[in-house]
Amino acid sequence: MVPAGGKGFALEKCSTHDTTGVADKDEGKKLLKESIKKLAEIQDVLYAHDRYGILLIFQAMDAAGKDGTIKHVMSGVNPQGCQVFSFKSPSSEELDHDFMWRTMKCMPERGRIGIFNRSYYEEVLVVRVHPSFLDAEKLPDECRDNGIWRARFEDINNIEQYLVRNGIIPIKFFLNVSRDEQLKRFIKRCDDPTKNWKFSSADARERKLWGKYMHAYEDMLRNTSTKHAPWYVIPADNKWYTRVVVSEIITQRLKKLDLHYPKVTAEQRAKLQEVREQLLSDG
Repeated sequence: MVPAGGKGFALEKCSTHDTTGVADKDEGKKLLKESIKKLAEIQDVLYAHDRYGILLIFQAMDAAGKDGTIKHVMSGVNPQGCQVFSFKSPSSEELDHDFMWRTMKCMPERGRIGIFNRSYYEEVLVVRVHPSFLDAEKLPDECRDNGIWRARFEDINNIEQYLVRNGIIPIKFFLNVSRDEQLKRFIKRCDDPTKNWKFSSADARERKLWGKYMHAYEDMLRNTSTKHAPWYVIPADNKWYTRVVVSEIITQRLKKLDLHYPKVTAEQRAKLQEVREQLLSDG
């Protein structure tokens, strides 16, 4: 977990291939299966409790495994209590609004888990790496000086504080894949006909900007990891390990909320007993 305020944090010191705590892939699969079961049970209580909303945010470089992690970790949850949003390039309508608009309208309801595959953090990542994207947002000149990224960090932190104060809990994951592993996965997408659709020339172009992206990610992690909404940097070179760790973190965070099924009053219990007796008498 990135310390609040990012003191002493350096992305280059974070492992991309660590598998501490899990012996091997087979054990990882077993642990994931157990964790998925626990998550399904907790989600049921979350839905019934109807007080908190959970916002899972996944950020990463291309081919880090965001889609697969979401697919496997959330495979046991009830679809009625879960929503996934993927944020691609903004539309003309979205560009005519503030940078948080398109994601704010997708925030999870109470009792539900919302998943952002990429998020409003793209506004301090890809937009920062590509200045032309900022031009497209048509901001007034005074709103896009050299302090714009600090201002956006501050805005994001304030909005996440607002969410927490309203019972919406952000849980943020950065899947930390190495450049070498990304290359292997890109080559596999080129060679495997079932994965061709996942790769485009744009992915190769973005890879050339790896250094700029790492700088943007590190600055983002340092400045937006807070006590109320910390970042978790997850080693992503081994997909099975990534899934186990993400699943465990989500489960543990939900357990800390002290969720419970709604309590029935004495009056309601008496009414239920009356209805039960009526059902039995009617056959």
